[in-house]
Amino acid sequence: MRIEKELMVALGYGKYFRSDSIIGLEPIEDEAGRGPGRRTHVYVQGQSEPITASRSEGTILRDMVELPVEVTRAQEQRQLLVDILETIQEIDPMLRTIVREQGKWDLNQLERRIRDTLREVEE
Repeated sequence: MRIEKELMVALGYGKYFRSDSIIGLEPIEDEAGRGPGRRTHVYVQGQSEPITASRSEGTILRDMVELPVEVTRAQEQRQLLVDILETIQEIDPMLRTIVREQGKWDLNQLERRIRDTLREVEE
């Protein structure tokens, strides 16, 4: 299991901590101590008392070791654009002209737009 460094993990109640500073998770099993929204004690490095989280220990742990779905999707979409760009760059200039004239699709413009998009993402 690998903890994603510097990834912010939501504990509920508007509390967020870095994944690499969370050192322990303990489910609140005592019915009397649990109460509404009290699901997990989270032990954070440098804190003497645990933080009470409204999320389950499994959900918190998943967020600590996995990138959020949005980040994973964004990485996949970026890689798709890189792959498309590499393919477009290999298209012969004569074929580009045919595609532009016959298919009304300007591969040079598409290539520029992909480069601009990738540049914006990296900034």
